[in-house]
Amino acid sequence: MLKIFRSILIGLLVVAWVAPGEGLAYHRLAFRRHGPYHLTANTALLWDPARNQNYFAQGADREVYPASTTKVLTAILVLENLPLDKQVTVPAQAALMPQTKLGLRPGEVWRVRDLLYGMLLHSANDAAVTLAVAVAGSQEKFVDMMNARARQLGALHSHFANPDGLPSTGPQFTTAADMSRIFLQALKNDFFRQALTYKYMTISSVAGRRLFLKSFNKTLFFSWRRQVFGKTGYTREARYCFVGYIPRGKEDMLVIAVYGCRRRWTDMKYIIEHYGHIML
Repeated sequence: MLKIFRSILIGLLVVAWVAPGEGLAYHRLAFRRHGPYHLTANTALLWDPARNQNYFAQGADREVYPASTTKVLTAILVLENLPLDKQVTVPAQAALMPQTKLGLRPGEVWRVRDLLYGMLLHSANDAAVTLAVAVAGSQEKFVDMMNARARQLGALHSHFANPDGLPSTGPQFTTAADMSRIFLQALKNDFFRQALTYKYMTISSVAGRRLFLKSFNKTLFFSWRRQVFGKTGYTREARYCFVGYIPRGKEDMLVIAVYGCRRRWTDMKYIIEHYGHIML
């Protein structure tokens, strides 16, 4: 009987281990820590900007689709050109944008800060277009500004076709190294840096219509010992993407960029722990 009981108990433990669930990938990762883990990312970079040292680089200069990490560059230009409390009107073209979006209405008036929260936390395409038009008068002129600013920042292997990162008929590509440089510039703005830390946010139009936001950055909701702050991206062509940073002391950080992932969060966790030696 004792042998039978032990067999049943072992069987139940095995089933519990392999049962599907959101945390499964992380349990498997911990189990494999001393064995091989195969990254699903097409390209990845873990970079120490203070020392200009790469802790890990896999095809960091390989051209990839940027998806919604494009909105980091959009945010830079908005923050450099518009006051946060400026009121802007939603153009008709923004209201026609596909998901993901806030559901902005043509002619509706919003403050820049609220649309930035919508774009950075909820990755709202209609917010990105509204802000781009407010800065430059048209998406086309804004795209010219994006590519000029990217070159100024040393992102010489990138080209952007729109302010939101959705698939385009024109050329649209970046690299993990380029996007890390762009992201580092965005972090110099206190509003941008703080916005990435919010799990939730409620925003309001000037007329008082309120919208509730929840961050797309799922690492903020995991039971990790450390949080990773950044911007997500996804399209069918780009797969899952992320560019962000993990604090390492008061003034120190590591910047991480992963593109073309099937298991974005697991890839990030492995890279940060295995090469950055920061246990999550």
